[in-house]
Amino acid sequence: MKYGFFDDERREYVITQPNTPFPWINYLGNEDFFSLVSNTAGGYSFYKDAKFRRLNRYRYNNVPMDNGGRYFYIKDNDTIWSPGWKPVKTELDKYECRHGLSYTKITGEKNGLESEVTLFIPLGNWCEIQKMKLTNKSEEVKKFKLFSYNEWCLWNAEDDQNNLQRNLSTGEVEIDGSTLYHKTEYKERRNHFAFYHVNADIDGYDTDRESFMGLYNEASGPQAVLDGAPRNSEAHGWSPIASHYFEIELQPGESKDLIFVLGYVENAEDDKWESKGVINKTKAKAQIAKFDTVEKVDAALAELAAYWENLLSIITLDHEDDKLNRMVNIWNQYQCMVTFNMSRSASFFEVGIGRGMGFRDSNQDLIGFVHQVPERARERIIDIASTQFPDGGCYHQYQPLTKRGNDAIGGGFNDDPMWLILGTVSYIKESGDFSILDEMVPFDNDESLAQPLFNHLTVSFDHVINNLGPNGLPLIGRADWNDCLNLNCFSTNPNESFQTTENNTEGSKAESLMIAGLFVVYGNDYIDLCKQLGKTEEAERAQKAVDAMKEAVKAKGWDGEWFLRAYDFHGNKVGSDENEEGKIFIESQGWCSMAEIGIEEGMVEKSLNSVKERLNTPYGIVLNNPAFTKYMIEYGEISTYPAGYKENAGIFCHNNPWIIIGETKIGRGKEAWNYFKQICPSYLEEVQELHKVEPYVYCQMIAGKDAYKPGEGKNSWLSGTAAWNFYAVVQYILGIQPDYNGIKIDPCIPEEWKSYTVNRKFRGANYQIEVVNPEGVSKGVKEVWLNDQKLDTNIIPVMDKGTCNKVKVVMG
Repeated sequence: MKYGFFDDERREYVITQPNTPFPWINYLGNEDFFSLVSNTAGGYSFYKDAKFRRLNRYRYNNVPMDNGGRYFYIKDNDTIWSPGWKPVKTELDKYECRHGLSYTKITGEKNGLESEVTLFIPLGNWCEIQKMKLTNKSEEVKKFKLFSYNEWCLWNAEDDQNNLQRNLSTGEVEIDGSTLYHKTEYKERRNHFAFYHVNADIDGYDTDRESFMGLYNEASGPQAVLDGAPRNSEAHGWSPIASHYFEIELQPGESKDLIFVLGYVENAEDDKWESKGVINKTKAKAQIAKFDTVEKVDAALAELAAYWENLLSIITLDHEDDKLNRMVNIWNQYQCMVTFNMSRSASFFEVGIGRGMGFRDSNQDLIGFVHQVPERARERIIDIASTQFPDGGCYHQYQPLTKRGNDAIGGGFNDDPMWLILGTVSYIKESGDFSILDEMVPFDNDESLAQPLFNHLTVSFDHVINNLGPNGLPLIGRADWNDCLNLNCFSTNPNESFQTTENNTEGSKAESLMIAGLFVVYGNDYIDLCKQLGKTEEAERAQKAVDAMKEAVKAKGWDGEWFLRAYDFHGNKVGSDENEEGKIFIESQGWCSMAEIGIEEGMVEKSLNSVKERLNTPYGIVLNNPAFTKYMIEYGEISTYPAGYKENAGIFCHNNPWIIIGETKIGRGKEAWNYFKQICPSYLEEVQELHKVEPYVYCQMIAGKDAYKPGEGKNSWLSGTAAWNFYAVVQYILGIQPDYNGIKIDPCIPEEWKSYTVNRKFRGANYQIEVVNPEGVSKGVKEVWLNDQKLDTNIIPVMDKGTCNKVKVVMG
């Protein structure tokens, strides 16, 4: 069964059935203020940090699913319904949800009354707009009652759930006309409050949940709605809410517009109060005045559309395959921007409480959005580097509100430092801005320890070579990219986390082939950067270390037909044909292939052949095979999952692009393209019911061949898969690669592709790049023409800003 379709012209995904296999969500907001909204209007809003500045409650893992949101109740005689179907779940005569670029429009119709609600966050503002249009489509006068509903979170989303003995006594509100204010804890340590406003006179309100709901009612049937009358309640403690009440009459064909504003305000410490006990509402009223008419709201929507038009105009593809076009031009880029904003902190799978911005995650996410907003990428790199330690190690994550590192889910992941080289080099190649390397950046957020950013890259590189094991390979630490391969953990206590329990690295022989390949790839990038800067001696020193790593991998990391995954604490092989389970892993095949280690000896080709034979499935490439069927204490969390799920032989989509890029290294365009299509959302429309999660964005994990339901998706939206797939398809399949001195053209495509065009804005100039393949090859550039002049290189030079340049690439 299909639950919706792509509307490419409007850049929307249109959902036509409200009871999707899982809530299909969208993200609103682009800078400081964000919202998550499901296709039934579920979700929540927050300012900067989903844990510490959450505006409204959301109930994860609840029954029924997706409880809590920006709800509207319509009581039309004896019929009660909601425009987004939930929470009332009355069957609608018409339903449609259009998820667009940072906005969502939900339309419901019942008994001739239509409600259309458009939700978005205006650029540069700390508020969510809910523009409602009510239309009487019947031939009779409609008299009905409308209730809005928002349940406040008491700011700290974790404490809000746990500390009930305090929280059920702290709720405070103010009521000022059509604006309902939430000011819990404002009189003591907080300088922020929230409000819910509507641009019309109201006929009543409620701010106390129990008064509105009734103590034992569910959200599907609040007592005030059932009775058709508000309580005009004022919350003192217990659970504060905000609900507006209207009595509305519409003539046949008549419409009424209402604009609801859910906002956040911060006041200076000495400017918090209007009078004793009365909050200073000046900023709130100014915010409200900016969006108090339909014309103002529509102008803000147009500004948002123009913002996305500009972002998506930087890379555009014209290919005969519409499914590829829509992913490259719209949805993949859109998801990359969302993962930049959110890292792994807030989705319908990540509760926004325990995780901040990942050091590793954010550097990888950067490669998917740096072309859109390089100036914000620059800021992000400095934020990330500021959490690094002087020895090159780092906090695994940092908090977005404070930008300070935390170790709430552990540290000592030995792959983390090298990702800073990826992020920084990607930024410089895109922007041409080498000055970032001279920025003074603190270690551990201690300004007294500040050094130029380039020095951070050096200690990142050195962290690997200063932590080598007995085989000359990198020690894994707590884990590498796979946080669940815990070779130094040995946990027997179910009450402890694998990520934070003791890290037994002292005397450990646990080495990672994945980090070895990573080190070679980004070690080479570090070497190239040193050469660009004229740092010849440093480049030579780094080259020796990279060459030594290659030799160590060939001597100690090759298992005959594929690369080992690791050595464990005791020095035993992991990911070897000698093992009973987990004989082969995807990570080391990807990274050692990307690094081209042993390519002359045929190692890369053999490795990738083994991936195809042992790891590939119709739904993507699994992480390991055979799956673990018993708990292996020396491997840790990876062996705790049921076979076929997550890191235990699940299709962990994040690393599929590493194999795609590896295939392009040896010129196998057909294999690279087939792997790309297997997990690409736009090619999964026919299996929506099986796949479950959104058909317009990548998910983190798809159930593998050993699972109960192979092909079932989980953990959508916030995944490094988004950036890596965009990077793989644009830079390695389509072959459009930013470089220090221009744009390098190096496609690797299926032989049957005849041509395609990529329009690329780069450092202020525009390049229309046409690639033709008259000889039906997969790889190889025969001729490159720039503005009708033949070049003797496949690197298009940086052209003058404002110029439009025609590039023709002939493969052969």
